[in-house]
Amino acid sequence: ITPDEKRVEEFNLKKMWKSPNGTIRNILGGTVFREAIICKNIPRLVTGWEKPIIIGRHAHADQYKATDFVVPGEGKLELIFTPPSGEPIKHVVNEYKGAGVALAMYNTDASIIDFAHSSMKYALERKYPLYLSTKNTILKKYDGR
Repeated sequence: ITPDEKRVEEFNLKKMWKSPNGTIRNILGGTVFREAIICKNIPRLVTGWEKPIIIGRHAHADQYKATDFVVPGEGKLELIFTPPSGEPIKHVVNEYKGAGVALAMYNTDASIIDFAHSSMKYALERKYPLYLSTKNTILKKYDGR
């Protein structure tokens, strides 16, 4: 169980530990496959389906390693990437007129490639077709990578 602020107080914990599931996912490279458990004596909702639909999810970094915080009031939110050599890349994210929230998340090419490889390998082992679904109309660079 991952504690929230109330559990930390309730159980007098020294700190709010990160999600154990998230920690394990990151160690394993972040691919999570979910498959329905099929029981012969439980009727299926869709009777024609003989094989399960397996969902593979890239669960590394993104929201699991994101930085989020409460914006206390008016101000400018900026995102800055500083390479070892060269000029920093700077983006103005928002000009706050009042309080709000902010979130920064990331992923790496290596992790994206690992997800693709594990998905292909799993589909080949199971002899199932593989479909990829992304939504690159909103986050064109992030989801369109």
